[in-house]
Amino acid sequence: MQHSVSIKDLTLSFGNLTVLDSLNLDVSQGEFIVLLGPSGCGKSTLLNCIAGLLDVTGGQIFISGKNVTWTEPKDRGIGMVFQSYALYPQMTVERNLSFGLRVAGLPKAEIEQRVKRASEVLQIEPLLNRKPAALSGGQRQRVAIGRALVRDVDVFLFDEPLSNLDAKLRSELRVEIKRLHQRLKNTMIYVTHDQIEALTLADRVAIMKGGIIQQLDAPHTIYHKPVNLFVAGFMGSPSMNFISGKLARTDGGRFTADGVDWGLKGYEFGTTSGGEQGAVLGIRPEHFGVNGASESMPIQFEGEIEVVEPMGSDTVGWTSVGGSQIKFRVDSETALHVGDRVKLGFDPQRASVFDEQSGDRL
Repeated sequence: MQHSVSIKDLTLSFGNLTVLDSLNLDVSQGEFIVLLGPSGCGKSTLLNCIAGLLDVTGGQIFISGKNVTWTEPKDRGIGMVFQSYALYPQMTVERNLSFGLRVAGLPKAEIEQRVKRASEVLQIEPLLNRKPAALSGGQRQRVAIGRALVRDVDVFLFDEPLSNLDAKLRSELRVEIKRLHQRLKNTMIYVTHDQIEALTLADRVAIMKGGIIQQLDAPHTIYHKPVNLFVAGFMGSPSMNFISGKLARTDGGRFTADGVDWGLKGYEFGTTSGGEQGAVLGIRPEHFGVNGASESMPIQFEGEIEVVEPMGSDTVGWTSVGGSQIKFRVDSETALHVGDRVKLGFDPQRASVFDEQSGDRL
């Protein structure tokens, strides 16, 4: 099967600094891929390499089966949306949308048709005669997306397009981008550091760290079966709880830590290894059963509530177990009070176990 975008052993170095290291990525036709990671992980750099805005040190880039490694950006068949709207302030919305098409020498009728279609899709028809200064941030970003849309290309690249907007507008435009993808069915590669954007938009998420893709998978798999400690800690808000201890592979697995001795029967180990080893047990805050709900859980323990964080729709409580502080999530109707004893329980099937040395999932 031909991939829409294919990256082979891509390397990018600046002097002695390697930013991308032998990176491989295949994106299927019509797929929505999100590149996610902390600042400096190489996600925007990778996008700029695909766009042709950076010259690569090694490797190859293919778009729609064509080797574009050294092709000019305008000839790669891509549309790009940047974090800054980069609109021409002296031009109307209509002129901003059509500028690239006019420079390319397209017939006037074709330009009008493309601008009309893009403005309908993005619901910016009433704004066509306005200039950018008369638009809100969300409207400007729609125009920036529209400018990529009129190019009529197979691949769209988004570089943190919503990060300049407030939270409410971000969530609204996120839905618009998802609708846009469902309607156009174009390939989209989207860079963000916002995990909510990644989980809600992506067909697959590529988690990056240090110029390397740590895990490339469906959002559900990334969240529930992270491949290593970095991915597990990066995904989720509040983040996953980690308890350091020892793992023995007897009787389906046994985890011990300070004052803790838990059987892990039901946990699916991905690796086979004998003997005892240092391990980290990971449990997401929402996977704890609290008080009455804990009684049906295979593993149960008690703790004292140390901190309570009301979050609106739910509440996060903090306690300690196995020498580590942990947080658990309950709905906002459940009253938690500092100093109270709380019963907690969890199912090992929903936990994650990592090797203490390598950080890899066991």
